Amino acid sequence: MDKSSALDYINQMFPTEASLSGVEPLMQKIHSEIRRVDAGILAAVRQQSNSGTKAKEDLAAATHAVEELMYKIREIKTKAEQSETMVQEICRDIKKLDFAKKHITTTITALHRLTMLVSAVEQLQVMASKRQYKEAAAQLEAVNQLCSHFEAYRDIPKITELREKFKSIKQILKSHVFSDFSSLGTGKETEEGNLLQQLSDACLVVDALEPSVREELVNNFCRRELTSYEQIFEGAELAKLDKTERRYAWIKRRMRTNEEIWKIFPLSWHVSYRLCIQFCKKTRKQLEDILENLKEKPDVGTLLLALQRTLEFEDELAEKFGGGSISREVGADIEEIGRAEDNSQKASDIRKKYEKRLAVHQGSETQEKDGNTDLSVPGAGFNFRGIISSCFEPHMIVYVELEEKTLMENLEKLVQDETWDIEEASQNNVLNSSMQLFLIIKRSLKRCSALTKSNTLFNLFKVFQKMLKAYAAKLFARLPKGGTGIVAAATGMDGQIKTSDKDERLICYIVNSAEYCHKTSGELAESVSKIIDSQLADGVDMSEVQDEFSAVITKALVTLVLGLETKFDAEMAAMTRVPWGSLESVGDQSEYVNGINMILTTSIPALGSLLSPIYFQFFLDKLASSLGPRFYANIFKCKHISETGAQQMLLDTQAVKTILLDIPMLARQSSSAANYSKFVSREMSKAEALLKVILSPVDSVADTYRALLPEGTPMEFQRILELKGLKKADQQTILDDFNKHGPAITQPSIPASVAPAVPAAPAASVIANNASLGFIASREDVLTRAAALGRGAATTGFKRFLALTEAAKDRKDGPFRKLFNT
Repeated sequence: MDKSSALDYINQMFPTEASLSGVEPLMQKIHSEIRRVDAGILAAVRQQSNSGTKAKEDLAAATHAVEELMYKIREIKTKAEQSETMVQEICRDIKKLDFAKKHITTTITALHRLTMLVSAVEQLQVMASKRQYKEAAAQLEAVNQLCSHFEAYRDIPKITELREKFKSIKQILKSHVFSDFSSLGTGKETEEGNLLQQLSDACLVVDALEPSVREELVNNFCRRELTSYEQIFEGAELAKLDKTERRYAWIKRRMRTNEEIWKIFPLSWHVSYRLCIQFCKKTRKQLEDILENLKEKPDVGTLLLALQRTLEFEDELAEKFGGGSISREVGADIEEIGRAEDNSQKASDIRKKYEKRLAVHQGSETQEKDGNTDLSVPGAGFNFRGIISSCFEPHMIVYVELEEKTLMENLEKLVQDETWDIEEASQNNVLNSSMQLFLIIKRSLKRCSALTKSNTLFNLFKVFQKMLKAYAAKLFARLPKGGTGIVAAATGMDGQIKTSDKDERLICYIVNSAEYCHKTSGELAESVSKIIDSQLADGVDMSEVQDEFSAVITKALVTLVLGLETKFDAEMAAMTRVPWGSLESVGDQSEYVNGINMILTTSIPALGSLLSPIYFQFFLDKLASSLGPRFYANIFKCKHISETGAQQMLLDTQAVKTILLDIPMLARQSSSAANYSKFVSREMSKAEALLKVILSPVDSVADTYRALLPEGTPMEFQRILELKGLKKADQQTILDDFNKHGPAITQPSIPASVAPAVPAAPAASVIANNASLGFIASREDVLTRAAALGRGAATTGFKRFLALTEAAKDRKDGPFRKLFNT
């Protein structure tokens, strides 16, 4: 307790003077406590002293006990060693007796087995000399087991002598068996009734001998059976391609005739299976020689008949000895061509299934090179399909040539018989020749796949490509020729295209047919890749053919736009002939607007019902990108436009805009109407802005022009002043003020020389006229002129079209790839 705590304690005990009277009792209590504590300490010290002495005594006692324990352990160990020595002395003689007993037992067993072996070998020798095959077979098994017990004694002379004797007996048995089997098939089996039973017993002996003996016997039998076949069909009379069927009739008759006789062979030998393999190899070699030695190309009918009979024979062997036919499954895949949308199974799953199947049914040549394959067991890796028929493959070019000739003739006939019209009840709006074309191709593919799935099928696939490209060219040739307008100027088409309603329907039919052919040709390639040999599947590709049909689609849609654009010529000309400068009042929309509305009302519903949404949208975009800038340019072709005339023309412009916006509803295709509406509004707003500039007062025309047409040029502004009817002097004053402030852009625009009214022509005609004056020299100039004519049209509509087609040149597919190559 520190000093401050002590003071606090005292103050607590004696807070007042009166409490000091208790000091004496407290002191006595403290002294009493001190004495008690001292007594406790003294007692503890004494107890600790006594405990130390006792601990030393306990430690000494424990040490002594440990020493006694160690002594006893050493004594026990010594006695154990003495006991072990005593036991070894007692058992020494017993061990000797155990070893002696073991050796005597082994010797007795060995001598007993040796006696049995000697006896068995002697008995086997007697059986071999008497051709007792059934007993000899059992005896062979016994001798083989006995010999296995003497493998460790091979160096003992007596054992060596017995083994050599056994070997010679087996050789004698082999020679007897081979000698007896040589009489099989010579007619002796009918004369000697027990010969077949004897040969059946001999098979037991062959099984007891080495496996090589069985292989040799079966090979000798097959070779002997096929000797007569070689002699018969190597002669001049039957060594012909048209006699192929007789070869297969011979082996089937031979197997049927000798079926009962060949039952002497155990089923595990598979003699018929091995005989058929040898027959197929020899037949293949002979047919190869016949085909190679032909002085001229083989007759197609004879070649196909021989191949068909060969395939049928191979199928019979495959079904007899393992493996079913897959021709039905292949045919089902061919039927799926043209209607793949009904197939819910994924193409990747189908491909995996056929890859596995084709991996099992590999060519026989590959199997023959594999020396580790056990061909003695049916279904153990050998495939009869193709073992003979593959020799026809190098000579099937005549078949491919015949198919090509037939297909091309059918194509010409289809095109000649094509009405180029669709019945009203038709749902797909595809030309009949397109669907018939793929039906012909499917029939040809079925014929070929039933004969071969190798190079011949691949060559026929190339014929399909050629045929489809030719059909694409036929569709291309049916499109109306020529063209004019902005799209025509960009694509290089010269002349006008005048299309009737029938022509427009025909163009739509061609678009749909080309789309059908594009899709179905891809399905055809997929089906062929499933059927054809796996090593050729990677070369099956229809991308070039699909590009051809994509080009047809693009050309047809552009032609459709150009044809409709040509119909507007009369209405554009009528617009320039209206006396805009002398109109007294604003009335209903002008007649040329009604004409535009009539043209679109007549054509659009039919086009919307015939074209698919994606191609109809493409058509609308191109139409708007052509008509909008053309309408804008046509305003500059008018003469004087008064304020009333400008108001009437503005009303007409809004009417044309409304007509264009109603096209998707008119065609009943509103899937992308929102984007199209924005596009039309943007294109037609240029013409509305131009007319608002013409309507503005003379003193503010320049400011209005800069505000509404910020991309305008001085030449275009000058033409607007001419349309307002200003005199040259007044125009120059306004132009000087306009030039001081500077226009937004300085590119050249429409010169005044183009302004006088001429017979209406599309905007592209204006560009063509200016080209003769040196203004346009390249496609870049076309874009410049389009920008001047349509303000933002070149950057929104037409330029987007050109950019799209330019980018398509570098693509491998797509409907715009060959737009500029046509």
